[in-house]
Amino acid sequence: MKIIMIFDQIQAGLGSKDDAMVPLTGKKEPVGPAVMIEPFLKEVDGHVVACLCCGSGTYLADPDEVSRKLCAMVNKLNPDVVICGPAFNYADYAAMSARVACDVNSTTKSRAFAAMSEENADTIQAYKDRVAIVRTPKKGGSGLNDALHNICRMAKALADGQDTAQLKQEICF
Repeated sequence: MKIIMIFDQIQAGLGSKDDAMVPLTGKKEPVGPAVMIEPFLKEVDGHVVACLCCGSGTYLADPDEVSRKLCAMVNKLNPDVVICGPAFNYADYAAMSARVACDVNSTTKSRAFAAMSEENADTIQAYKDRVAIVRTPKKGGSGLNDALHNICRMAKALADGQDTAQLKQEICF
């Protein structure tokens, strides 16, 4: 199972909250949470083929264009699944994750979902009926290993074309 992960500048290790204008970029090796999730991905025969990144400020300045470009990159790389997140409790990154996951599902052949914590209530409310959003703890919260395992379960189910209704009830908002 080929996976692309989409991050903001913080999760990609390219900057802090104050470095929000990081341009759209990509890496062919795992970075940030992609490194943490690798042991869990091995359980479902998955591997990260690329990590795409965009600063949260860059995204907020033109969400339509950034999402279009991310979708074009996804189309070119043709992964089985796109994981947008985990966004934890970063509100701007959560909004980007949910929007891009929706757009990937509607404009590419790949399947996508988002992952974030309950602190992103507005984003969750706006997108939970349009895209799967896997629950995670807030940054530094407990339960990260369970969340990473659940992210991999959702990725595997989507890649295999399984009915995800039951899984969504268990692990999503």
